[in-house]
Amino acid sequence: MILTVAAACSNLAAQSKFPTETFRTEGGRSVVLHCIKHGSVAIEVKGDRSCMILVDPVGDMYGEKIDYSVLPMADAVFVTHEHGDHLHPATVAARAGKGAQVFANGTSARQLEGARVLANGDEVTLAAGIKVLAVPAYNTTEGRERFHPKGNGNGYVFDIDGFVVYVAGDTESIPEMAQLKGKVDVAFLPVNQPYTMTPEQCREAARLIRPKLTIPYHLSQTDFEALKACLQGEFDYHLYEELR
Repeated sequence: MILTVAAACSNLAAQSKFPTETFRTEGGRSVVLHCIKHGSVAIEVKGDRSCMILVDPVGDMYGEKIDYSVLPMADAVFVTHEHGDHLHPATVAARAGKGAQVFANGTSARQLEGARVLANGDEVTLAAGIKVLAVPAYNTTEGRERFHPKGNGNGYVFDIDGFVVYVAGDTESIPEMAQLKGKVDVAFLPVNQPYTMTPEQCREAARLIRPKLTIPYHLSQTDFEALKACLQGEFDYHLYEELR
């Protein structure tokens, strides 16, 4: 799972206005991670068997119109759960290219024409040879369980020639994350208490997973300085919203 960083997050890909990270897999493909906004991520695989993957595409976020037209049409769309900052059926329909596959948790799939349901533990392999595992995403703190109940939402683990990207969805630090320890190159971890993780929980999650690069995202209502203090000196990290 050796990775080579080809471009820093502060750089812009030629076709994208969004901050990016670019990596090269052992199979010779490039993986461009587009940091779109809040909980939205795009994974663009270039080279042999190219593929554009959108995770939780939405039309507007905090008053900002998100222009996905700067990216290629999606070959696959993955929706973690049904909250409005993660699911926008019109955007999914608009950005799913011809023959695109749409995957979602059960509650979201009911709002998306032709979507395939993925439950926690389900696996799928895309035509481009990318393996995807749906993993649990839920709240554990007393009083927060109503936000994201166990068994409903997904996180997604994308394996591209052994280069692994984990997009956690809305979750706190949970025991199941330990199953990913040492297997993840880049982890997107949500930090907006009380709905997802506190800075301390983000550190706990990163310790469970031990990714090579941690990208805290979903950063509304987040104490950036506290988050930095929790991660500095122990993890390589970039803060999603600060990149913008």
